[in-house]
Amino acid sequence: MATTASRFAIRHAVATDTEALYEICLKTADSGEDATALFSHPRLPGYIWSVPYAALEPDFAFLLTDEGVAAGYVVGTADSAAFGRRLEAEWWPEVRQEIAGLKPARPLDAMAMDRIVNPEEHLAWLSTDYPAHLHINLLPAAQSSGWGRRMIETELAALKAAGVAGVHLGVSPTNERAKGFYRHVGFEDISREGKVLFGMKFR
Repeated sequence: MATTASRFAIRHAVATDTEALYEICLKTADSGEDATALFSHPRLPGYIWSVPYAALEPDFAFLLTDEGVAAGYVVGTADSAAFGRRLEAEWWPEVRQEIAGLKPARPLDAMAMDRIVNPEEHLAWLSTDYPAHLHINLLPAAQSSGWGRRMIETELAALKAAGVAGVHLGVSPTNERAKGFYRHVGFEDISREGKVLFGMKFR
């Protein structure tokens, strides 16, 4: 039987991982739990929180595999403001066409559709100390295994190598487990303007 250490591995995400990124995002979009029943279209969460990063920022997109099968991801960007502009030019137009006929019918449809049609603006006050941001999600089999920390460390190393000043991430206000995890791996609570945010400075 494979040990935990030998089962899991981290590698860069590639184009053939796209469907896995959509699936993992869907199955973790309810504060780490399966959100399949909460979205009418299974790609809605992945359109926002996983696939565009792998497509537009492949240097900062990593996949966790469990005996070769995708089990989690961490994705990010070194420049959140610039990434937002790229999304508007290169990602959202096609996605908006994809969902044009979709009517909100499940609990999180309207939220996701609004995020696609009216993306959240980058918070200017983050640009100096925390210009980068990331998203991480692991399937249940990979949670509480130590690999979440390794995934974060892999992402932070890539961002540091790019010379950024720091990184931030958003957390669901009700996800106490995630808040504890981010504090444990060295992030500090930088919440402001009604948003739950965690950040880490590199210099």
